[in-house]
Amino acid sequence: MTSSDLARQVRDVSRLTGQFVLRSGRTATEYFDKYQFEADPELLDQLAERMAVLIPDGTEVLAGLEMGGIAVVTALARHAKLPTAFVRKQAKQYGTARLAEGAEVAGRRVLVVEDVVTSGGQVVISTNDLRKLGAHVDHALCVIDRQEGGSQALSAEGITLRALLTRADLEAAA
Repeated sequence: MTSSDLARQVRDVSRLTGQFVLRSGRTATEYFDKYQFEADPELLDQLAERMAVLIPDGTEVLAGLEMGGIAVVTALARHAKLPTAFVRKQAKQYGTARLAEGAEVAGRRVLVVEDVVTSGGQVVISTNDLRKLGAHVDHALCVIDRQEGGSQALSAEGITLRALLTRADLEAAA
């Protein structure tokens, strides 16, 4: 399957039109329902296989962000053969009371994995949380970069964003 075929498939299963409020608070007339491609095991596996080659050398742990990044990072770990941490938006108040579950992140080179990046806000928050835990984070990887300032916001925080697909890729696949 070519990259344009993959982009077309993602677009076909996940693109919605209407009025949508994004996490950033902005309103959009187009929305990528990431759960549609994350819920399709064959498509998710194809995405993860393609994403694996984008993992920076030296990465020791993949860190998927709650909630959409969890499915992506789990599929990606199968191809990358790297341990995985699951990062909560805030530490739970019971049990282990941990922010990052699974693989240990302290002192390790961690790649933050997200499904869709728009403003980059949650990646910045979670990266700062992981850094407070002692993780070395300087890259993030996503399935779709909506190209709405997320890459620039991450760059300002010392994070390089790598994206499998961009909004432009999805539009070109139309």
